[in-house]
Amino acid sequence: MRIKSQYCKRVPVEKGTTILYEKPFAYVVRLAVRDERCDHCLRSGKLSKCSGCQYVYYCDRNCQKESWLIHKTECTNLKKISPRVVPDAARLMARIIIKLNQGGADEVSYYSKTNFRKFKDLMSHYSDIKKDTKRMEHFTSLCGVLLEFLGETLMPNTAELIGIYGRICINSFNILDLNMNSIGVGIYLGASMIDHSCKPNAVVVFEGTTIIVRTLVDLPFLDWSQMKISYVDLLNSNKDRREELHNLYYFWCNCEKCKQADSIAEAATCPNSSCASPCLIEDDKCEKCSVKLSEDFKKSFREVTDFTTHHLEKMKTMAYLDVSKICLKKQNGILHSLNMQYVRTLDTAFIAAVNLEYWEDAELYSKELVSGYLLYYGEMHPLTGLLYLIMGKIKLHLRKLKQALEVLKKASAVLMITHGDKHTVVREELRPLLYQAIMEATNSNDCNDIA
Repeated sequence: MRIKSQYCKRVPVEKGTTILYEKPFAYVVRLAVRDERCDHCLRSGKLSKCSGCQYVYYCDRNCQKESWLIHKTECTNLKKISPRVVPDAARLMARIIIKLNQGGADEVSYYSKTNFRKFKDLMSHYSDIKKDTKRMEHFTSLCGVLLEFLGETLMPNTAELIGIYGRICINSFNILDLNMNSIGVGIYLGASMIDHSCKPNAVVVFEGTTIIVRTLVDLPFLDWSQMKISYVDLLNSNKDRREELHNLYYFWCNCEKCKQADSIAEAATCPNSSCASPCLIEDDKCEKCSVKLSEDFKKSFREVTDFTTHHLEKMKTMAYLDVSKICLKKQNGILHSLNMQYVRTLDTAFIAAVNLEYWEDAELYSKELVSGYLLYYGEMHPLTGLLYLIMGKIKLHLRKLKQALEVLKKASAVLMITHGDKHTVVREELRPLLYQAIMEATNSNDCNDIA
């Protein structure tokens, strides 16, 4: 399979350039949304069950036909084990096994005119996986599922299975919807060669199952060995990011961002209300105003941190506004406004308020959230652009038309770089909102300059 990558010569590459556009080698829709998303194209909408397995859903016969090459093998097996469900990792492994048995080992993905990768070229970290107790326990449980699901005939030997499992662990991408929520997991042969940095010069977005890699900065020329994306959520402290990368990918990140001090990620706010400077809880006083950090204040800080950690973990899959408000109340006057936990809590409160259509609350939280996003994600990041986009929607709801137009222009400046003018987010979300804001602001004479 040839993938689109037009920048192969030593010519300047502007930020906002698509350097890779690739379909997956193998992928699955996430179990949590399998009845909400087409098993082939991952779109939502009116879906119909596969009449054979009664397990997967499709938009129409065309999507079902396109999926049949792989699904025809799993269809019977899904019906055989019904009503039990197959975990995402087991189903992805099964699909890769099926594809390799159909000659998929010879499939190539070009990331330049002359350079390509096959599935066997993906790193498996075989020896690291074998020494990783948790992953080997997971692998053993998956093998039990696979044996029952596929049967002995299709099952590779143990060494091959560990190799496939390792390649999934190290190389899989979360397939994201327009709101950057994970709806699937996929293996992309070309994109998997891009290394990690916590300060990346490229970003990954998706259009359906297609992965799109776009540059975030101007480059003198395209050097694939220097292209970096982020493998993990950047809304984390240096310590937590590095530990996550080591646990998941077996390397310690030493990028520019990780080498910088990030004490503010775990900072307390100064007890002196007129100072509000970030303070290290291990210090005895504020470096700026010299007010003492009492033992009672330090105790409160640790209690609030533990309380927040507990509730953020519980809200990983669902944001609750009441719980978020309780956390924010406890954090007030204790955690600094750029403390990573405070920003995360604001994020959950914002998401919950938007879901409930509590627009005044959502507007308040979004305004406070911007500085945290700019610190942790940076100005040119899909999530920063989407935050501005949602802020624009909220302000339109509240009839703050001039403010809506201003923030939507900020969204446009980011999303045109991270997504591009042909992406669904820009075509079907951003542009209609900008048009609405301009028209309504014009009609209400609420904006003097709408150029």
